[in-house]
Amino acid sequence: MKTITVEEFYRAKKKILELEWVSDEGCDMSRPITNATISNPGLVLAGFHERFASGRLQVLGETEIQYIESLDHDRRTAALDAFLSRPMPAVIVTKGQTPPAELVSLAARHAMPLFLSQLKTGEFYRRLQPYLEEQFAPATNMHGSLADVYGVGLLFIGRSGIGKSECVLDLVERGHRLVADDVVMVTRRGNDILIGRGHELQRHHMEIRGIGIIDIKALFGIRAIRQQKRIEVVVQLVDWDEKIAYDRTGMDIEEIPILGVDIPKVIIPLNTGKNITVISEVIAMNHLLKYSGVHSARRFNESLVEAMQPVRQYLEGDYE
Repeated sequence: MKTITVEEFYRAKKKILELEWVSDEGCDMSRPITNATISNPGLVLAGFHERFASGRLQVLGETEIQYIESLDHDRRTAALDAFLSRPMPAVIVTKGQTPPAELVSLAARHAMPLFLSQLKTGEFYRRLQPYLEEQFAPATNMHGSLADVYGVGLLFIGRSGIGKSECVLDLVERGHRLVADDVVMVTRRGNDILIGRGHELQRHHMEIRGIGIIDIKALFGIRAIRQQKRIEVVVQLVDWDEKIAYDRTGMDIEEIPILGVDIPKVIIPLNTGKNITVISEVIAMNHLLKYSGVHSARRFNESLVEAMQPVRQYLEGDYE
């Protein structure tokens, strides 16, 4: 199970969330955050603990603070002590509110990180949620090359040495953009969006057999690269095999599952003289056409069926 520590969260989002420690005395910054959901304690402060979700950051907004302050000292202490005893990573008080003295003292007793944010609760959620979703998004690494071709993310896969990098290099020379080569780090956003990027140490370098490692940004300029791109079509490069019947109409759409998302896949057999770069551009443009509702193969098939209809009617009526 993926986790991040409170210290990692604090260092990453301190500025954008306007976070400050209420008190760092004895707090345990190694506590793990294990869930992308942000929670308000709600009924927990009233004593209902049965459905408390552990591992989530707990946010005390204006409503929670007003409720805590409405309690007398003994009830307030008991409620906060029970709340801070639950398994959670940290507590954040929003809207620049002054935390009750009992909250500060009990947080120190429980070694609970307690932060204050000047942001309104809604704005705090809006800024924090994308970060947590990215941190806990399903992820995998794939061997391949990812390029932005006419705004379409094409992920090239195939055996080592088949020419994935060379194909993308040719695309870059024609004005398209490299996202990642060799290792593509894929994360899922939401239910059906896959985002690919390169490793931060790779920095848009590419290995070309016979030449070595080249820097695409230095050679072709900043417009030749992208930091990340949505993966929309997988292009599988395979060696030509005359015994295999490859798709020639495009009527059947093949898909490949990646992190539970089915992505359209196009298989391109390679033989001498085939211009894979132009074919890749056509794949991207054809995907854009399909996205706009135009399926060329199906439209052509419908035209053929319509043209053959009189012949079919004639044959159906011929009883000789």
